[in-house]
Amino acid sequence: MARAFMDNEFLLENDTAVKLYKSAKDEPIYDYHCHLSPAEIAENTTMKNLADAWLGGDHYKWRMMRAMGIEERFITGNAGDYEKFLAWTRTVENLIGNPLYHWTHLELQRYFDIHEPLTEKSAPAIWEKANTLLKTLPVKDIFKKFNIYAVGTTDDPIDTLEHHKAIAEGKAPIGKIDTKVLPTFRPDKALDLFDPDFPEYIAKLSEASGYRIKNTDDLLIALRDRLDYFIKHGCLSSDHGLNYAPFAILHPKNIEKAFKNALAGKIVTIEEADAYKTEMLFNLGRIYAEKNIAMQLHMSVIRNINTRMYKNIGANTGFDAVNDRSLSEKLGNLLAFIEGGDSVSYLPKTILYSLNPKDYYPLATIMGGFQDEGIQGKIQLGSAWWFCDNRDGMEEQMRVLANLGMLPVFIGMLTDSRSFLSYSRHEYFRRILCNLIGKWVENGEYPLDLPLLEKMVKDISFGNALKYFG
Repeated sequence: MARAFMDNEFLLENDTAVKLYKSAKDEPIYDYHCHLSPAEIAENTTMKNLADAWLGGDHYKWRMMRAMGIEERFITGNAGDYEKFLAWTRTVENLIGNPLYHWTHLELQRYFDIHEPLTEKSAPAIWEKANTLLKTLPVKDIFKKFNIYAVGTTDDPIDTLEHHKAIAEGKAPIGKIDTKVLPTFRPDKALDLFDPDFPEYIAKLSEASGYRIKNTDDLLIALRDRLDYFIKHGCLSSDHGLNYAPFAILHPKNIEKAFKNALAGKIVTIEEADAYKTEMLFNLGRIYAEKNIAMQLHMSVIRNINTRMYKNIGANTGFDAVNDRSLSEKLGNLLAFIEGGDSVSYLPKTILYSLNPKDYYPLATIMGGFQDEGIQGKIQLGSAWWFCDNRDGMEEQMRVLANLGMLPVFIGMLTDSRSFLSYSRHEYFRRILCNLIGKWVENGEYPLDLPLLEKMVKDISFGNALKYFG
């Protein structure tokens, strides 16, 4: 007999899983990596309709709509909002087995109490009901409804952080909120010598920091200054987007020359760019360790593979892919380089993410080689990310972590999202987590010690992240 559609026991396949989920489901959410707009939080934004909430900037959905053959004007073009919503509805009906199907319906259930499947037939009524309720769901109420303890936004070193300041001070329009909105230091633009805007960016960094940047020493002084500014505004972590793990060693004079050539708009070789990035990550990693800032490394992505569409509609529009480049040797060398050869480790708390699940086993073994006394899970195998944050991907990431590391010290789920409707993804993760552990217990692979197991799932859902970022 078929089970009811996405009922209370959705994804929970055994009694132990059901019991564990009851313990985990109401834990606060620490969304330590996302791409929410601090300005929209500060303004206490209310989304105008479901198309705005679901399709504005969500390249997960855009990719699936293109797979349906839907015209681009209904995706990123100038079609009306209701037309875009109907195009998405036609797509949803075909997403059997895809996490977007579950995410869409979890959002309908948890935000709007709509339990009917989204179809072309149900779409008009769902559109009307959800849009009416959206008017009563500004950001502040969403944070309260989902018990959001903290969100870590993603911010450039040149950012003024004015919105973070206004939020922390409880200024209008958002007013006082219990949720902590923390900036994350992401200096990617300062590390990419191939970026055609690199000279312009360094000029902006000079202005933001008050240091005239003429060489790499000046650049590090400026970045340290900006990190201190971020820390004053609550920053607890940094983030680096890396297509692959860089590791190349050149004489400091060669690195300096490459930096100045990039500033002048001259050609830089791949080896020079990698050596420069290696040197910068070495220095930044040690600064992070000194200031107790966690370092996140997001790796193994190829961006903008469709050059025609990149030229037409730009970056971050759904044309990125998994990178299958070798990762292990250079990443291991990079982390060892940062750690140093002394009796004390200079490696900060580090979270290793890969967009390619083939990297989970290598990353987990590298992680195990750099754990350190005094910090549980100092080096983390990051949550299944982007193309991997589906049921299979999450289970695989946690199985590998359990096989080669220690699942109970895992810092858990993040949304990596630009949408305020994404918080039900934490529920999705917690159900998968509890079901996985429940299967092990019911198979006799671990004892049915409910107090211990309940603490375990609560820690992975919230407590470990709270302790880790502290």
